[in-house]
Amino acid sequence: MARRHLIIGGGTAGMNAMRTIREEEREPSEITLVSAEKPYSRMVLPYYLDRSIAESHVFTTSAALLAQWKVKAHLGRRATALDVNANVCTLDDGTKVEYDDCLIATGSAAVRAPVPGADGRNVHSFWTLDECRGVIASITPGSHVVMVGAGFISFTILNSILALGAKLTIVEVAPRILPRMVDDAGAEIVEGWLKAHGVAIRTNVKATKIEDAKGKKRLKFASGADLACDVVIMATGIKTNLDWLKGAGVQINRGIVVNDRLRSNVANVYAAGDVAEGRDLVSGQPALHAIEPTAQEHGRVVGANMAGKDIAYKGSLIINIVEVCHLDAASFGAWDDAKAEAVSGLKRDRAAYRKLLFTGDRLTGAIIIGRSGDVWTTNDVGMLKGLVQTGVRLGRFKDHLKTHPFDVKTAYIASGTTGALLPETVLGRPSKAPGETPVAV
Repeated sequence: MARRHLIIGGGTAGMNAMRTIREEEREPSEITLVSAEKPYSRMVLPYYLDRSIAESHVFTTSAALLAQWKVKAHLGRRATALDVNANVCTLDDGTKVEYDDCLIATGSAAVRAPVPGADGRNVHSFWTLDECRGVIASITPGSHVVMVGAGFISFTILNSILALGAKLTIVEVAPRILPRMVDDAGAEIVEGWLKAHGVAIRTNVKATKIEDAKGKKRLKFASGADLACDVVIMATGIKTNLDWLKGAGVQINRGIVVNDRLRSNVANVYAAGDVAEGRDLVSGQPALHAIEPTAQEHGRVVGANMAGKDIAYKGSLIINIVEVCHLDAASFGAWDDAKAEAVSGLKRDRAAYRKLLFTGDRLTGAIIIGRSGDVWTTNDVGMLKGLVQTGVRLGRFKDHLKTHPFDVKTAYIASGTTGALLPETVLGRPSKAPGETPVAV
């Protein structure tokens, strides 16, 4: 009898898992996909928002592709219960799906701060395609948009909002912008750059109410003046879609706790992407990384293991990269490790900043900020990521980096980082795809 694989979630992790099963399996299996939405790429929603691409280009699969992969799909359906003893998943329409093994890749959902009025007209989140459609319908040229939250989500759509001809104000409860991505010095550079490009910023303010006022929205704060606008976008965080698993017997901490094969405490139940709490590549500790690269890697590892391989996952590297008004900001690894040895460099005339964090003679974290058009920035982003990802020993070139934090290339080449990166693949081979299907989703 063909092995029955159940994939719950049609995002990046789920799509990569299904593709990898078909790549790696020795005998044909049955794959069933359960997805609340037609699979699409969340990463391209900002380009749909600013009309750079059509909605049709958002989707990552089609009926023809699923047929080619021989996938039975329950689209528009949600999983509501998992019986790990009977190996049965129940859907919201009462359908019961039997499986031999199961991947939980249900992703995350936007969370709005508990502010009265946050569920009102012209107040939006931005995480799903439906939410993106709502923002598109609300913003017109000349609109004043207020984004509540100055984190990664806000900064991924900042350019798109400005491209629509809107005026933008960002408000943040923390003392600085990007509090979970860069340090104080980095935030100061980015904030100054945005203000120079017409973006208003208010930090250290707590919204207490959003109300209607003469056809507009009015935000009230614990201190400081009110703020009137046309559209409010609540970018105040995300939470894992795991409530439906309560009582199932699957161990959940912040996410589903998984081992290095991405198996949960239930041997035939895997987790991947936003919902999986697995090993952090740098610290070795359990971590929840709701980022696209992790979802891709998780999906491929789970798919291979479901297909009968024995693939261990080294761990996920935290990566944050945004570009706002042609300024790049990125951080990698343990960029905020207070115990690490740190050195920084600043060139205000080029809006360029580097912070390097060392544990022994290894680079374990980094922050980099610089102009997008500056090849200096473009090259260093990749090289700093490579140094953190490989954890190569720098030897005497650690001192070189401490003295010359803007000369990353010398240490990168001398330490043999390229040679360490070249053989690194998730499955021990380059990515491939069956037939004419896309290489990445």
